[in-house]
Amino acid sequence: MITNIEELYEAFSRNMVHKRWWDTDNKWEILLGAVLVQNTNWRNVDYALKNLYQATHFLPEEILALEMIQLQELIRPSGFYKGKSKTIIALLTWLESYQFNLSAVADKEFPVLRKELLGIKGIGEETADVLSVYVFDQSTFIADKYAQRMFEKFGFASTGYKQLKQRIVWPETMDTLRAQNLHGWIIEYGQVYLKNDEVWQSGPLKNFKLKLSANEEKQSKRV
Repeated sequence: MITNIEELYEAFSRNMVHKRWWDTDNKWEILLGAVLVQNTNWRNVDYALKNLYQATHFLPEEILALEMIQLQELIRPSGFYKGKSKTIIALLTWLESYQFNLSAVADKEFPVLRKELLGIKGIGEETADVLSVYVFDQSTFIADKYAQRMFEKFGFASTGYKQLKQRIVWPETMDTLRAQNLHGWIIEYGQVYLKNDEVWQSGPLKNFKLKLSANEEKQSKRV
């Protein structure tokens, strides 16, 4: 198991700018963005979000009232628009059963909430965790591609999202804000320093080491 996440957080905190990863207070915008960003870059998502805002102001009732072909055309810039439109409808329909009360959903125990999110077609592990942390005020580790590559540099090579997440001992001190900070910092740091080995060696966290159990060290070396 990886046991020094708090140390990693503090290392990032000393070296990174403290700012919000999602530059909005509108949780419906974040929810939609979390789906739209799948398999694309944020510039394309921006175009799709602008279209959605102009047509619906991100109101879930307004989005569900759209014809499927209308929704697909609005989010076309994000790519994979047919699949993403179905995911958006499924996600909003699920939330409609809670009268679109995000706070009521946020009151659920994290394992229960995550299981429900993963039961929605088109919502995978990463998107479920992003929604949990940024929309439903939960706290968990988001083991995205940047995290997987960075943790390999730190000493733990994983086979993918699920394996890395399962190996994290997530401290109780990591509240929602800290979970958001860590996720944002990993992406921002990775975008700069994960380009190649030479650039990695120029980064301030190049010597950070994860604390692994003996079995974990052996397993990481075999991956």
